[in-house]
Amino acid sequence: MIVRRLLPEEARIAVRDLAGVLMDCVAGGASIGFMANLTPAEAEGFWKGVAAGLQAGGRTLFVAEDDDGICGTVQLVPAAMPNQPHRADIAKMMVHRRARHRGAGGMLLQAAEAHARMRGFTLLVLDTVTNSDAARLYEQHGWVRSGDIPNYALFPDGRLCSTTVYYRQI
Repeated sequence: MIVRRLLPEEARIAVRDLAGVLMDCVAGGASIGFMANLTPAEAEGFWKGVAAGLQAGGRTLFVAEDDDGICGTVQLVPAAMPNQPHRADIAKMMVHRRARHRGAGGMLLQAAEAHARMRGFTLLVLDTVTNSDAARLYEQHGWVRSGDIPNYALFPDGRLCSTTVYYRQI
């Protein structure tokens, strides 16, 4: 498995593969902003928007690839406000079910953190479903749990879930 930064043109070309990872994560019950009725066209539309954001600058996309292609993603998104030039968010960490528990998540996280350091960010923030596999991954990688927000979002099947906010000084 390899992890690499995907450039804007590469992201536009990989929209279908990226959408496949998103569709699999939603089908597997991940609360990543989409509901169970997500269509391939909607998933591709999301990734087209991400590709446009990469082209505009700021946002960075990393992918994990195995022998079958793209199997994971994570984004580094700089804070939008002028009083937070030192901060970025880790967003939309997704790992296809075929690649889970094989190190893809940790490798993606490490790539995003290294890139954040290179860009001069000193604080990273993220949120994830409370007590999830992702939460355990972040804690194993030294992220600090800031707190929980109950009933924050929905799982794809419509059930409420809480989120945990994490941060990391780098």
